[in-house]
Amino acid sequence: MRRLISWQLSTLLLVAMAAGALENNQSSQSPDTPPDSTTPPESSAAATTPATSTPSITVTGKTPRNEPPLPKLAPDQFTECYGTYRTSPEGMDLRAMEICQSKLARDTRIVIDKCVNRDGKSSPPVAVQACTELLDRKVLEGYERFYLFVNRALAYVAQGDKQHALDDYNEAVKVAPKKAQPYYSRGVFYAAQTDVDAALRDFDTALSIDPKLVSALRQRAIIYLSQSNLDGALADFSEAVRLQPKTAALWSDRGHLRILTRDYDGALKDEAEAIRLDPKLARAYFLRGAAFGDMGNSANAVSDIRTAVDLDPSLDRYISTKGKTASIALPPL
Repeated sequence: MRRLISWQLSTLLLVAMAAGALENNQSSQSPDTPPDSTTPPESSAAATTPATSTPSITVTGKTPRNEPPLPKLAPDQFTECYGTYRTSPEGMDLRAMEICQSKLARDTRIVIDKCVNRDGKSSPPVAVQACTELLDRKVLEGYERFYLFVNRALAYVAQGDKQHALDDYNEAVKVAPKKAQPYYSRGVFYAAQTDVDAALRDFDTALSIDPKLVSALRQRAIIYLSQSNLDGALADFSEAVRLQPKTAALWSDRGHLRILTRDYDGALKDEAEAIRLDPKLARAYFLRGAAFGDMGNSANAVSDIRTAVDLDPSLDRYISTKGKTASIALPPL
């Protein structure tokens, strides 16, 4: 939901703002937001990682040069290493079994990293292959398998294969129906397909399971905003801020909503808190500048917007000028 905010500027201030934008490459684009990713807990053969972390992972569209092939995991890790233990030339060699287990753990770690695309360099086909191998070998059992389905779904999305992606999201929900994360992940997928009703159902379910899932609160608030349910959006943004009061972006999100409802004093306070928490959050300066502009305070408006464009030149595309008038489009949430 976007709204144009305009106000009159003096020629001097307008020229100063435009010059600042030019100095910072006004044609640059803002970085894409990476898709939500899920890192699985490690199998017994691998090192421990947080079970519910969501690292910034992007499945790239091209295979990096010299990407090594994935190791082939043993169908049955115990049998594989027990056989080495029993058939060692020295007889029952416990050391040989330990070496075998160490190699299998290393190979499993490599495949898990490619499925999760931890370094951001896995091509989608490799990520699909890695997740499939882990699923086929039953590296994770029970509800934990949903991590693999979700990450394979992300790789399918990156390939443009939406049907297989949806199939995997459905499998993730089926495997872990009492976990919030699968519903949230599928909700993000539905939202990206503009199926807001399905997305809203999944976010509702995720939040019924885990009311403190801030990412789901934020996504539901954005949907409420698109449906002009401003009260619902404000309630969700406010709850997100309450749960994570040190997250600058959440304060800025609520400030965005308050600009739309013309609660400019509230917007200025929210954006000021966002800036206090993160002095380099360009979007917060931009939104505070928009609020100042709508209030008729052009000096503070220009100062904040210049700071925002200095920090993130891509924000310049939301500024249009005609004569002595600058129009500001609010960046999307």
